[in-house]
Amino acid sequence: MKLVSVFLRSTVYFAGQVLSTLVLGPVLLAAYPLGFETRYAIAGLWVRFNLWMLETVCGLKYEVQGLENIPERNGIILCKHQSAWETLALQAMFPPLVFILKRELLRIPVWGWAMATLQPIAINRQAKTAALKQILRDGEERLKNGLWVVIFPEGTRVAPGQKGRYGPSGGLLAQRVGCPVVPVAHNAGEYWARRAFLKFPGIIQVRIGPPIEPATLSAAEITHQAEQWIESQMAKISGFGPYAGNLPERDVSTISQ
Repeated sequence: MKLVSVFLRSTVYFAGQVLSTLVLGPVLLAAYPLGFETRYAIAGLWVRFNLWMLETVCGLKYEVQGLENIPERNGIILCKHQSAWETLALQAMFPPLVFILKRELLRIPVWGWAMATLQPIAINRQAKTAALKQILRDGEERLKNGLWVVIFPEGTRVAPGQKGRYGPSGGLLAQRVGCPVVPVAHNAGEYWARRAFLKFPGIIQVRIGPPIEPATLSAAEITHQAEQWIESQMAKISGFGPYAGNLPERDVSTISQ
């Protein structure tokens, strides 16, 4: 597909994303007294609309293997973080969940205010020790209330083909609560890169791994097992999208945000 066409389709998607946020954001705020389940259902409309727009307008679809690995009991999702895409798609794949995010995001007009109603764990990433304590404290509360907790163990989005250091919070939280850890790998960054405006058509590959039970494992062993599984899957599904590897200059420097 020509770059001009990709740009036009991405522009239409962006317009739809903004409009849907301006419509549903205030609805979420107004629904605050109605409880978390109602607010989450409203947010789900926004998620499904944006995934539909990505598929129908941008031609960006996804395939999932391993849905049967999601246990009935809630737990922790340790997911590769390459794009904004997975923050949408995880909500379509898993039961109700909350994200760990940097607190500055909640200050974004409309979107951030609406996100604040969905019980995220908003941390100060600069204060690492305090952030870890908050993840363990608030994560335990969310898990005991029946929600899933999403943790991006590398801490930030990494480019396709790269790997960050896996942090300990997921393993520590799993051991503390005694809940399963479900690892997730995907190659979304090869079609919708970090901070990129362009969304290229294609099929994102998602792999959901068998749950890791913490009963006989240390926190470090839990994290290591998740890391090994995720990175082994990344080796199988990486290298096919337009943003894979080192990009031609025209793809990243002509149109970006």
